[in-house]
Amino acid sequence: MISVPRAIFQDRSAAGRQLAALLQQYAGDPNVLVLALPRGGLSVASEIARALHAPLDVLVVRKLGLPWQPEVAAGAIGPAGVIIKNPQVAPFVADFNAMLGEVAAHELIELQRRELAYRPGRTPLEVRDRVVILVDDGMATGLSMEAAVLTLRVMQPRAIVVAVPVAPPEAIAMLKASADQVVCARQPQPFMSVGQWYEEFPQLSDAEVLEILARHEAESRHPGREHRSRSATRFARQDY
Repeated sequence: MISVPRAIFQDRSAAGRQLAALLQQYAGDPNVLVLALPRGGLSVASEIARALHAPLDVLVVRKLGLPWQPEVAAGAIGPAGVIIKNPQVAPFVADFNAMLGEVAAHELIELQRRELAYRPGRTPLEVRDRVVILVDDGMATGLSMEAAVLTLRVMQPRAIVVAVPVAPPEAIAMLKASADQVVCARQPQPFMSVGQWYEEFPQLSDAEVLEILARHEAESRHPGREHRSRSATRFARQDY
């Protein structure tokens, strides 16, 4: 009988709270900025930013899937022309560079659309001399996260911390070579996909991304309001 791996996290928010506990050394540091890789990474990152009392923003990157098998990562792109190739896939694809260029051109359109949608009216990211915590809901190959790290590196942050709830050891090893620190709650094997480790793993919409960002901004302006709201909710749900 084949053993099916059991989920580790209830949902992204629960994963974010577990991950936040591993990042407490950054709590209260005014130089810390939490950057989410949307969409899924934002639900994780919002819990981390709340726990650390840090600002929250997004950095849009895109996986480059094979045209005939989109779930297979052939590479990834980030803003400002950053492109990563998957050396494990390239030898098996004829005209790999040409294929990847076509996919990248298509995904760049979506990347730019999301940047405009998620950061309307916001100033460009300012990360110079800051500690940036890059967050996603997990890594399979790590290529998208690598594109994010390389994008940030040219902006001269003080340090780049990659934080994910779950990833395979080989992805962690790759990111340790480019990031200053990698924090991962769990590294289960065998590892087939990020979603397999969550009980609930729905896709987030653009509207949900904007809602999370707006909620965090409102909480930052009125500290304590969110805590009072949660406390009131717990009180109202108690059984007597």
